[in-house]
Amino acid sequence: MAEFTYRSHIAGISPEALFAWHLRPGAFERLVPPWESVRVEEDRAGLAEGSRLRFAVRHQRTRDDLARHAAFARFGPQRVAVTGATGLVGSALAAFLSAGGHRVQRLVRRAAVSHQEIAWDPASGCVDLAALEGVDAVVHLAGRSIAEGRWSPAAKTLIRESRVEGTRLMATSLASLKRPPRVLVCASAIGFYGDTGDREVDESAQRGNGFLPEVCEAWEAAADPARSAGIRVVHLRIGVVLSARGGALARMLTPFRLGLGGVVGSGSQGMSWIALEDLLGAIQYALFTESLSGPVNVVAPAPVTNREFTHTLARLLHRPALLPLPAAGVRLLFGEMGRALLLESARVLPRRLAESGFSHLHPTLEGALRAELGRCPLGRGMQHGP
Repeated sequence: MAEFTYRSHIAGISPEALFAWHLRPGAFERLVPPWESVRVEEDRAGLAEGSRLRFAVRHQRTRDDLARHAAFARFGPQRVAVTGATGLVGSALAAFLSAGGHRVQRLVRRAAVSHQEIAWDPASGCVDLAALEGVDAVVHLAGRSIAEGRWSPAAKTLIRESRVEGTRLMATSLASLKRPPRVLVCASAIGFYGDTGDREVDESAQRGNGFLPEVCEAWEAAADPARSAGIRVVHLRIGVVLSARGGALARMLTPFRLGLGGVVGSGSQGMSWIALEDLLGAIQYALFTESLSGPVNVVAPAPVTNREFTHTLARLLHRPALLPLPAAGVRLLFGEMGRALLLESARVLPRRLAESGFSHLHPTLEGALRAELGRCPLGRGMQHGP
């Protein structure tokens, strides 16, 4: 059987550091291309001697991860607690940080079964405070999805409470510790700004109007107890996360591959997005950049329109995009949720990230989609995926 070997040079990283990265928990997950469907049931260690993983994309991922971890190596290994660690972002973050040499503890809504878990239950207001003592940092990502159906009054209550009450519980718990963490990084959303129309906004903009802006404002305010206790608090206002493994992009892939995709509404509404890999990098950046606190927009440098997104995705999939979804159809099918998520405009800029020196791996939409779909040009050192 023929065997293909791919070699690349990783500058500035010692062979020992490169080898150690591959042996840590999380390394396998980091090396699985995003377009491949793999679920890791248990990862006690990294890649064993003799393991083989193909595709040049893994070399690029290794190079990018090592560079990002090297930038903050002076802080040493950190103990990081993560809520929402089973979700799309949380699971990827746990693998990224673990492979970087940090100890990640997942907060779980049941009894902890190992030292890598901490029990908490936002519904009952219970947290294992003893297990949280001495943690260096907390990343709070937990919250009910806003895109799981129409927003009935009951659904809106659950969306709000899952964010506000969970954040308040975490903030008050951390504030009560004898050895509180130095930083709390909380997920928020660009929904804070509401419908921005044709305006581009940054972190200086005021809250918009409507359900999502009100939720985001209360969500961020719920972290005040931690802030008052002297913990640095960062609110990541996250845009649409692009990942082939989940979220909005994953839901679009099947209809687009069948040639059933199309422009939504007028197609002129702005869309502010972020590649999953850049979201992970932004979370890490917020953990270790002491000058960052308060709201930070986590989006790519340039918003696109719905029409631009639609045609770019269709072109990369080699499919037409001829079936538009009119605004009236969106309102009929999805109600208030559809209007807010699909028809309102979001033109949000990452001013604070840019001014503080953060660098995106995927600053353009086409580059981000190519990376997620395995359709990067061979000249960039990455092979086409399936």
